[in-house]
Amino acid sequence: MPDWRALFVPEHSLVEIALRGTIMYLALFVILRFVMQRQAGAVGLADLLVIVLIADVSQNAFSNEYKSLTEGVLLVLTIVGWNYGIDWLGYRFPAFERFITPRRLPLVVDGEICWRNMRREMITHAELMSQLRQQGIEDPAMVRIASIEGDGRISVIRRDDDDTGRDGDKRREVA
Repeated sequence: MPDWRALFVPEHSLVEIALRGTIMYLALFVILRFVMQRQAGAVGLADLLVIVLIADVSQNAFSNEYKSLTEGVLLVLTIVGWNYGIDWLGYRFPAFERFITPRRLPLVVDGEICWRNMRREMITHAELMSQLRQQGIEDPAMVRIASIEGDGRISVIRRDDDDTGRDGDKRREVA
């Protein structure tokens, strides 16, 4: 027979649980937003490993070894509430949205590779070319603009045929 009291009656203060959830959520949000770099394309193996390790390490700070369902549900609701709240603030206030979401950063402009931005985001030429090939583009000269978006994906806008110049010369890559 289940111990109904242990199942539903919290052993810890509900305020403490909400406070722990709040502090850990905001700390992890800041770490993931400002310390970890966005990557081109998709989540790699190292990124997945970091996320799993962060979850494991932060679990004790989140939980304080909670045993009742009430405590666990409150902690989950606190985390989901902060996630919703930050999304709402970003939607409602453009200045806050700029704070929580990295700006789009151009990687190719008018066929010229922006090497400084590539270095800043630690994107190799091979990674960029792979992303362009996935869009059916073999040469950066065929690109009007390619940017890494706030979520790490690369968006590409092709050049029109008349944008390449009268003689069809390819533009050089800039250093």
